[in-house]
Amino acid sequence: MSRLIYLNLSNNRFTQQIPIQLGNLFQMSQLDLSHNSLEGNIPSAMSRLQSLEDLNLSHNNLSGIIPTSFAQMPGLLNIDMSYNQLQGAIPDSKAFQNASLEGNNGLCGNVVGLQPCNPSSGNKSTSNKDRKLVFLIVFPILGVLLLALLGIALIRRRRRSRRQKYQHAEASYVQNYEVFAIANFDGRNMYAEIMEATDSFGTAYCIGKGGYGTVYKAKLPSGSIVAVKKVYPLHDSEEASQEFLNEIRALLEIRHRNIVKLLGFCSNVHHSFLVYEYLEKGSLSANLSKELEAKKLNWSIRVNIVKGVAHALSYMHHDCVLPIVHRDISSNNILLNDDYEPCVADFGTAKLLYPDSSNWTAPAGTYGYIAPELAFTMKVTEKCDVYSFGVLALEVLMGMQLGDLVSSIPNPSANENTSLIDLLDQRLPPPTADVEDELITIARLAIQCRHSHPQSRPTMQMVSQVLSSPNTYSYRQQDITLKSIITN
Repeated sequence: MSRLIYLNLSNNRFTQQIPIQLGNLFQMSQLDLSHNSLEGNIPSAMSRLQSLEDLNLSHNNLSGIIPTSFAQMPGLLNIDMSYNQLQGAIPDSKAFQNASLEGNNGLCGNVVGLQPCNPSSGNKSTSNKDRKLVFLIVFPILGVLLLALLGIALIRRRRRSRRQKYQHAEASYVQNYEVFAIANFDGRNMYAEIMEATDSFGTAYCIGKGGYGTVYKAKLPSGSIVAVKKVYPLHDSEEASQEFLNEIRALLEIRHRNIVKLLGFCSNVHHSFLVYEYLEKGSLSANLSKELEAKKLNWSIRVNIVKGVAHALSYMHHDCVLPIVHRDISSNNILLNDDYEPCVADFGTAKLLYPDSSNWTAPAGTYGYIAPELAFTMKVTEKCDVYSFGVLALEVLMGMQLGDLVSSIPNPSANENTSLIDLLDQRLPPPTADVEDELITIARLAIQCRHSHPQSRPTMQMVSQVLSSPNTYSYRQQDITLKSIITN
């Protein structure tokens, strides 16, 4: 939002550090982040806001010094940094002479209400202070080094003990499990409650199976219903197990209306399972395969399903700290809530994209949705999900997978000029003119997403933006035929 002028995020519950990207809002004139729980240093990048006039960072937990570069902000007039934990000298500018800085006991400067930064003292006291300074610096460093050595020794001993403990895990069944307590669940009780609610993962509670685990429905004593995915045994490699845990922790940070909520995770020598919110309508695949349920998915609902999945993938690829590639986007892994709102699920194959890594991995995905380049390369990119999304979008429009559609036509070559309107799910009545335009837009995007060359596919951010404003993109119905769909 490079043209943003006024931003007020005050009186919320924002935590962690102020994003350095705020320094890119060059036209900003007023910024208010007061009354939050922001912490850490004030980023010096904010001094690039040369148009900033009013800055309010009061009532937070900010610490460290105020960047000296703030003195070079010509437009700064009104500053309020009161009630933080700032320290050190204030920048030498007129704006800071009149700033509100109370409640920061560590600040100093030639301003009314602050202590001078360099109080005068005699030579004797100076030498004494120097000696004290040496003691204050050297002895803590020696102490830290000693503690570090002791810590390393304790960690090694603990690892040996843990290894031996796992070898005798059969004798201590419950004591060995680890639980991340999430949302409203008590981690220590969740394990026992889930084991009881599923009769120790009995077949009567099984609601689905996949390539990476079995899903069970569990009703907890609190009345909450959750979906429990019991994952297949992890690799023996400690490195592989650690990578899996790192990805789980990253997924716990995801918050998006179109991504199923991960409520918790449990792992012990007997079981590893994930706890998700339970979505009553089940998978998109199950709904499309049943005629009665498919008829309930009218054209407007189907358009919203495609949009929701696009928004979720755009968030994963472009808005997460480390981009997340799902690697198994299919109608089996899209769940529907009571309002038929889609939620992307099953992150068992998800991959975090590290900026300084080749991001190569073993193949994964569902047949028919896998990008063609994965047949000869194992490098994971966001474009793999883009291809799968294109297949999914066409499946939603046609009510069946593309392969099933082609095999159902006696002679595809003779029908290759069949128009989009004839390829739509015949179980539904023809769409209205407005919805038909949106369906054409989705079909055109799906064709682009299925391009054989990854570089020629759009990003999910682009797809999401187009679907958010489809009226700006107009395609003629006759442009989209069975031939154009199959060719890519």
